[in-house]
Amino acid sequence: MKAVIMAGGFGTRIHPLTINLPKPMIPLINRPIMEHIIELLKRHGITDLVLLLYHQPEVIKRFFGDGSEFGVHITYVTPLEDFGTAGAVKAAARHLNERFLIISGDLLTDLDLTAALAFHEKRQAQATITLTSVTDPLQFGVVITDKEGRITKFLEKPGWGEVFSDTINTGIYVLEPEVLALIPDGENRDWAKDVFPQMLAKGAPLYGCRLEGYWADIGNPEAYLEACRDIFNGRVAVQIDEPPRRPGEKIYISADAQIDADAELQGMVVLGDNTRVQGHARLTNCVIGRNCRIEGGVILEDAILWDNVTVRAGSRISYAALGNMVRVGQRVLIEPGVIVADETTIGDDVHIRPDIKIWPRKVIENGATVSANLIWGEKWRKSLYEGSLVRGLTNVEMTPEVAARLGTAYGTTIPKGSFVLAGRDAIRSSRMLKRSFVGGLLSAGVNVRDVRMIPLPVLRYKLTTFGEVGAFHFRQSPEDAAATEVIFFDGEGNEISSAAAKGIERIYFKENFRRAHHSEPGGIDELPRIQDFYREGFLRALDREALRRAAPRIVIDLNHSPAANLLPDLLADLGFEVTELNSHVHEKGVDSSPEALDQALDRLSRIVVTLGADAGFWLGPSGEKVRMVDAQGRIYRNREALCLLAAMACRNKQGGSVVVPVAASEAVDELAQAAGIVVQRTRSDGRSLTEAGRDRQVRIVASIDGRFGWPAFQPHFDGLFTIAKTMELCARTGLTLAQAFALVPQRTYHHLQLACSWESKGGLMRRMSEDAVDREASFVDGVRIATERGWVLVLPDQHRPIAHIFAESSDPAVADQLLNEYRNKVAAWLEEMAQTAAGK
Repeated sequence: MKAVIMAGGFGTRIHPLTINLPKPMIPLINRPIMEHIIELLKRHGITDLVLLLYHQPEVIKRFFGDGSEFGVHITYVTPLEDFGTAGAVKAAARHLNERFLIISGDLLTDLDLTAALAFHEKRQAQATITLTSVTDPLQFGVVITDKEGRITKFLEKPGWGEVFSDTINTGIYVLEPEVLALIPDGENRDWAKDVFPQMLAKGAPLYGCRLEGYWADIGNPEAYLEACRDIFNGRVAVQIDEPPRRPGEKIYISADAQIDADAELQGMVVLGDNTRVQGHARLTNCVIGRNCRIEGGVILEDAILWDNVTVRAGSRISYAALGNMVRVGQRVLIEPGVIVADETTIGDDVHIRPDIKIWPRKVIENGATVSANLIWGEKWRKSLYEGSLVRGLTNVEMTPEVAARLGTAYGTTIPKGSFVLAGRDAIRSSRMLKRSFVGGLLSAGVNVRDVRMIPLPVLRYKLTTFGEVGAFHFRQSPEDAAATEVIFFDGEGNEISSAAAKGIERIYFKENFRRAHHSEPGGIDELPRIQDFYREGFLRALDREALRRAAPRIVIDLNHSPAANLLPDLLADLGFEVTELNSHVHEKGVDSSPEALDQALDRLSRIVVTLGADAGFWLGPSGEKVRMVDAQGRIYRNREALCLLAAMACRNKQGGSVVVPVAASEAVDELAQAAGIVVQRTRSDGRSLTEAGRDRQVRIVASIDGRFGWPAFQPHFDGLFTIAKTMELCARTGLTLAQAFALVPQRTYHHLQLACSWESKGGLMRRMSEDAVDREASFVDGVRIATERGWVLVLPDQHRPIAHIFAESSDPAVADQLLNEYRNKVAAWLEEMAQTAAGK
């Protein structure tokens, strides 16, 4: 007699365990599920097998071969299409010319197949469906039989009002070959939905044989974990390759597995080949695959580890499954119901919440709390925030679900009933995600004033007045067009503090959300005149007469941004003659790559020269960043534009101060000193710069990435105002951009980035501080050492695993020497720290 094993399913319900292998090959007590089925068939005298394959057939063929190694003979049939459960068997009809049994390759069962065969013979049935009783028949097809076992009714996925029996179809059938004549060649047919109802309607001898015993459909991750627990608890017996440690004991250890004397094994434990259990590890009801390493202090309870898994010291895993080549760091907590798929790396001090599913080849950073399934992105980060913003791949990491939870977390930190501003750029995905975020905010009882598509400076300008406690803005990331960013601001328009970001982050990961009463959710309204409010302040802060007399002729690349709806009219009111580029606002987004920016600036430069314009400006999509081109077509780099504007600001008016980052050129200091202006150097983050600029005596606030603020109007970065203010300074000083830049002292400025792990940053700063002893140094942001002829700054990046080295001097050779000296020092320090860490 032959048996047909159904082994062609895709296994989508049990993802992520089946991403890299077909479902029948999922390890169950260190052997594929289907091998247990083959052992069951052998026990009942069935050794001639037909395997029906479809999904990843080569994996199954490679493992089982012709079956001789397993004491059976195997014939493989791989249909060209997915023909369904019955159609697939029809494809194997030429191998089935006698009574045969059908069984699924992903079941775990000990049902008495011999009894089913005897029942079939006694009843002279054409088809016998093996039945068993379950406590919850709703998820299966219920089968009703008479007292002779003849089937009278099928109920597919019934409701409780229709459940007249708890006997369900196990998917194990005994069939006569003439049944195959009911199935058309090359067509999709299902046994339960098509063939058996057809036989019932014709009055064919169709019977149900009820059997007692264990039966489990391992159709999803929860069922997989439950089946493993049932084996641990002795509800079903399976064959185990590893020999028992002692007779009668449920500890099964491969001959070359190693267990330290103080390791503790309890309940049922299976250890595969070449596995090592170290130190005071405690294992209770576990299956450990081949080539695994369990370090001291690890606690494993009801855990399933596949092959080549490492679990570092102090970690705890409960009722979870880890796929092949998973790496678990130190002091990790993995809670019940978790599935971690192949080749995932989990950092130290990670907490994975219950029932989380992690797809293959993910990286989870040290200290992270994983509270949602990790499917599409490559990494789960320890923290959400990079300064004041959250960034994620659109609809992959930053999904509507994530946005809604983030909105609820943000709303939980804000007093109930208060108001916040909601803005976005022109991109369609920003609108989608913003709407989800707003829903979360409303659920926390916070009101939203939706200003829709708006330049970021206009949003921040409104926050300088009263009425709102904060704001957020969705935009396409300027660093990655495939990512979306959410930027958060406090009630004064500053980027939120790190303490505020941490507060939102804690609530997000702990899911400790405030939920408003059903009668008290937040509301949404609009601010239709917000741009008029900005316009009034904008025009009031400029010397309109000087601009009208000068009548500047400029070219602006508006980058398809919302600023295109506002800035050209503002400049026209001031007497500008404007040539607009890319002024059509659209939803598709812009290419934000460095190559695209270079092309845009080159095009802008050529148009400025061709038209004989006074200047050209490239405006960033959010309205904050500006790049400048002079009348001769020279494109100014960000640090050059900083010095150029500082030169004009110092020449325009005596007194006051300018605010720049620590890394800004000392040319600014020389210009300011000549004009009696004080230079304030701060940290390079936006919040530090704009906070320092709140004093109205500050002439200009400048970053080194092309953002400028003008406290006489607003201290926040404003590219729209920067364009108008630049031309006003030209008009008032009588200088062109090229003439103003000629006033800037010439200095050689270098900037270099080196890879620097997060763990090495503290050590790097300690080494740099030691190097600065007895030297003129500042520690405002990184370590900046001044020499007689130049300066050098070493600054770890706040959000990326790199370190910055800045060096400057009026002598190019000295600048080169400083850069090379500290590049070599930093590289040597990092190498030494890496070797020390490896030695530990």
